[in-house]
Amino acid sequence: MTLGQIVGTVVATHKHEALAGHKLLIVQPLDARGAPRGSRIVALDAVQAGVGDRVLVCDEGNSARTILGDRMAPIRTMIVGIVDRVVLEWPRAGH
Repeated sequence: MTLGQIVGTVVATHKHEALAGHKLLIVQPLDARGAPRGSRIVALDAVQAGVGDRVLVCDEGNSARTILGDRMAPIRTMIVGIVDRVVLEWPRAGH
């Protein structure tokens, strides 16, 4: 799973029938502190996320196809959760 932030949408007048009715969103991956890391990705939205939302992204095709309910769908990356907050707890030295 990857933490990310929705930064845009993809508009497609034609897409594979397995993707019909689902939004495609552009996600900027984030590190644990919320800073951008890596290249932006396109992901299928399974949770009604929107621009500005922090999200959890599943980047594994078999899992994404299982969530979609179509073993043959041409999908690899799917938004599977909207993040309310991230809490970092670092262990103290010597513990």
